[in-house]
Amino acid sequence: METQLVSNDKKKIQMKSNAIQQFLAFASLIVLFIFFSIASPNFFQFDNVIGILLSTSVIGILALGATFIIITSGIDLSVGTVMTLCSVMAGIFITSMGLPVIIGVIGGILTGAVAGLLAGLAISKMRIPPFIATLAVMMIAKGLALVISGAAPIYFTAIPGFTKIAMGNIIPGVPNAIVIFFLMAIIGAILLNKTIIGRYTFAIGSNEEATRLSGVNVNKWKVIIYIIAGIFTGVAGIVMAARLNSAQPALGQGYELEAIAAVVIGGTSLSGGKGTILGTVIGALIMSVLTNGLRILSVPQEWQTVVVGAVILIAVYADVLRNKKSK
Repeated sequence: METQLVSNDKKKIQMKSNAIQQFLAFASLIVLFIFFSIASPNFFQFDNVIGILLSTSVIGILALGATFIIITSGIDLSVGTVMTLCSVMAGIFITSMGLPVIIGVIGGILTGAVAGLLAGLAISKMRIPPFIATLAVMMIAKGLALVISGAAPIYFTAIPGFTKIAMGNIIPGVPNAIVIFFLMAIIGAILLNKTIIGRYTFAIGSNEEATRLSGVNVNKWKVIIYIIAGIFTGVAGIVMAARLNSAQPALGQGYELEAIAAVVIGGTSLSGGKGTILGTVIGALIMSVLTNGLRILSVPQEWQTVVVGAVILIAVYADVLRNKKSK
């Protein structure tokens, strides 16, 4: 009984901590909006806001998948190049093999799932640290994307309607890529908060050994979590390909850092056991708003990188301070 009360107290403290972190992240987002709106009258125009949301869509979807992994105290450095491989495979299925668009899209997404399976097995069965395992998958995906495509872009110009996946308008004036991003966020939130997958994700990140001793097959659930993250990466690959109306095999490297940054800025702890999908959405928006605002103010590209790096450093340091207080 006493143990249960302690557990309930810990849950309440964690929920309160998450709520505070989400509030601070959201407040930061509002402050950025207000600052850039005052600094430039063009910032808060409808077209620019839609542009910010559109630029958030791909990184945001990648970050949603990365949230699951980081909550388990893992890391995934492969999401950028795996995203590219997914778009290349969709291009091969649709343009070279002549398969229907829907089959090509599913094939591209399943490519992400297979990459997640490979990373998950390397980590759980081969006992390779996540950093090294996903670094290896990153290199494999990068090489395969170049080999399969012949190091040349694959264009979808002959495929009517493919670009509408991202740039069409189910909601008037709002590109479908934005709708897909928020739909994937809803799916991610349900998985993380309302299913056994989410419960085990938090349990593994909080105390992996205790979770294993309680009878949970930790290795199996780690693989499942990486597969889920791979599916999110596959969706991001399809959205990216549809936005560009092409699969660019040399694109993708560097996206993983932006995705991880969005997750951390949104309050997910790198030490595991803490995080929310809402926080990740806010973190991705903060990244896009910051980049867009600095660009509108004509800040040089190199200084934009410096500012974003400083923001990431502050977010990680805040996570360190939170972990010290929780101990």
